[in-house]
Amino acid sequence: MTKKDAVQLFENRRVRSVWDSEAEKWYVSIVDVIGVLTNSVDGRKYWNKLKQRLKEEGNELATSCHQLKMRASDGKMRLTDVAGVEQLFRLIQSIPSPKAEPFKQWLAQLGRERLEEMDDPEQGIERLLEYYHRKGYSEAWINQRLKSIEVRKELTDEWEKRGIQKGQEFAVLTDLITQGWAGMTTRQYKQYKGLKTESLRDNMTNLELVLNMLAEATTTEISKEKKPKTVAHSRKIAKQGGKIAGNTRKEIEETTGKKIVSPLNAGKALKDLGDGENT
Repeated sequence: MTKKDAVQLFENRRVRSVWDSEAEKWYVSIVDVIGVLTNSVDGRKYWNKLKQRLKEEGNELATSCHQLKMRASDGKMRLTDVAGVEQLFRLIQSIPSPKAEPFKQWLAQLGRERLEEMDDPEQGIERLLEYYHRKGYSEAWINQRLKSIEVRKELTDEWEKRGIQKGQEFAVLTDLITQGWAGMTTRQYKQYKGLKTESLRDNMTNLELVLNMLAEATTTEISKEKKPKTVAHSRKIAKQGGKIAGNTRKEIEETTGKKIVSPLNAGKALKDLGDGENT
């Protein structure tokens, strides 16, 4: 099975998903779906009780769902109960919620959009642009963010070429790069910005994005040149790439007298912008 992890958004709520390219279908985290429908932070307790009740009723949904590894809020890959779209339609019927119908429509659209993007990748970019514009990001920031996605893709392609495994190994190398240029791990960085499940990159300032891109692009170039054959060697290269960008950060800070790594997140930045426009 060829799988691609993704985080979808329903009414700004995070829904973890995995695309199976062979079956051409989505597998979606059940606890995330329940969290959306019940408006709870953690749908795990609700799902455990519901699963037990469904088993007692002889409902095959409780036994037919399987588990896949998905990234948890702490950044680690953990086994999570998932279901296909058809199974989720049946599950939704067991959960009284005013969001049931709009969520069903969202699920139906989810699969259709993914198939359209496979035929025409530009549609995925257009949807991403629409999302950022709707959130109120500036054109300059959006351009930087799109470039950062391209730079990240080049890096992960290089890692895969060197035998680095997606998931934990990717996360470890990313932490080394982030720590090298920002002085903190990805998790510490998110905590510094007051983030939980939100994307760190979506909450970086322009300059933070630029330095993160510099760190990742440098790591990619060093890896291409050195052609590491072990994870240990790739870790060393990740540290080097992060350190080079970190030195650049320090030089800028010494020249301007201002800190670059900021606790500012997108929600606060956009709110401040709106307040400024209203004064």
